[in-house]
Amino acid sequence: MVLHLRPSNMIEYLQPTFYLDSDHPSIFEFAKANSDESALEKNNAIQLYYAVRDGLWYDPYDLKLGPMEMKASAILARGKGHCVEKACLLAAACRAIGIPARLEFADVKNHISTQKFIDLLKSDVFAFHGLTQIYVDDNWVKCTPAFNVELCNKFNVSPLEFDGENDSVFQEYDADGGKFMEYIAQHGDFPDMPRELFIGVMIKHYPHLFTPERMRLLLWDKLTVRE
Repeated sequence: MVLHLRPSNMIEYLQPTFYLDSDHPSIFEFAKANSDESALEKNNAIQLYYAVRDGLWYDPYDLKLGPMEMKASAILARGKGHCVEKACLLAAACRAIGIPARLEFADVKNHISTQKFIDLLKSDVFAFHGLTQIYVDDNWVKCTPAFNVELCNKFNVSPLEFDGENDSVFQEYDADGGKFMEYIAQHGDFPDMPRELFIGVMIKHYPHLFTPERMRLLLWDKLTVRE
């Protein structure tokens, strides 16, 4: 792979972190299997995007909040995840082969969500939706590997493509021109998964999901695991 000189402020977006454990053997093997040492970084970023988008099934119902559960290597081992988890895996995989990457989070309003999921959340707002920013050709490019192609076909939404040059974020309209996704709030970008902020936003938007037992377990995680 061609070595690139990086600005000094890129270092933190190349290093492994607690959650983006790009130095984990499984993450390195995944990144290596879905990239080419002789290819341009942009092409490898594209390959990794599709590997995460379609290689892991989108599952918004199984919310993992434990520190060890939220590591990229644990997400890869499960083979499925929601938007935050898939964004974390993509960022870690990019770093594993020397491509700077970071995370971005926003709240979105979903106009085509299933009634089952709306009933679960008691809201049509998806709080703390995750996407990945990848540094390609001296630019940060956004991409959203959340919805695998099979899911998009089921809901009549064109799968999000990624060319390594243009931002790839949720479509505003579905394939028939109906309203699909609407960004309503931004949380910023981060070099690692901001777990405590994520949990705080979840509790604020969906307090009914956080039973006393779940809160006890979250507190225990905070006391026993150093991030």
